[in-house]
Amino acid sequence: MATQKTKQKIVSAFLSLLAEKGWTGFDMSDVAVAAGVKLSVLRGTFASKTACLKAFLADIDQTVLDRVDPEMAGEPARDRLFDVLMSRLDAVQPHREAVRALMAATRKDPQLALALNAEAQVSLRWMLTAAGLPSSGFRARMISQGLVVAFSRVVDVWLDDEDPGLARTMSALDRQLDDGEVWLSRLDRAAGLLKPLVRRARTSRRDVRSAEDPDTPPSPSAV
Repeated sequence: MATQKTKQKIVSAFLSLLAEKGWTGFDMSDVAVAAGVKLSVLRGTFASKTACLKAFLADIDQTVLDRVDPEMAGEPARDRLFDVLMSRLDAVQPHREAVRALMAATRKDPQLALALNAEAQVSLRWMLTAAGLPSSGFRARMISQGLVVAFSRVVDVWLDDEDPGLARTMSALDRQLDDGEVWLSRLDRAAGLLKPLVRRARTSRRDVRSAEDPDTPPSPSAV
């Protein structure tokens, strides 16, 4: 079992190679050499580049969650989310070139893009939780997927934002959150319109079942 220190060495080596050589420019054997660990240790700890990436994202999640400002609890939800996402960019700042290489790789590799999307959804659900927003249920899943897309656009701006104050990045995040609020209001209106249709469909199915078998007791949802 690898120690936490060994895991950190492996992830650090992975990020350095990613920044220097790009996603396809190195193999796991290169990670082992750079980290100074045996292949057997690497295999037992992280079996693939994707596993290394997942560990990196989990570390960033942990850093952001540790930095949550309790004084933001009384602020509007939008402001809380803005603060959390800027904190996330601050956490990944030392690894900007690795992130740049990763984003470039996803544009060429759909399979990698799908894998990153899945991991990003997990991370951003935690960001929603950190902001005090619901992170479970269908609506939250839709929000987290929308947030993945929106945040990736912000990251694209952040990668080329040389201003120490990240003015362009903050402006981009503001715009994406504005667009997200519009999208969410449309989603809620659509859900409101669909609810009567869903209820009628359920009622029709129950009526059909009752007609086919009049001795069948009503289901709890019919009460």
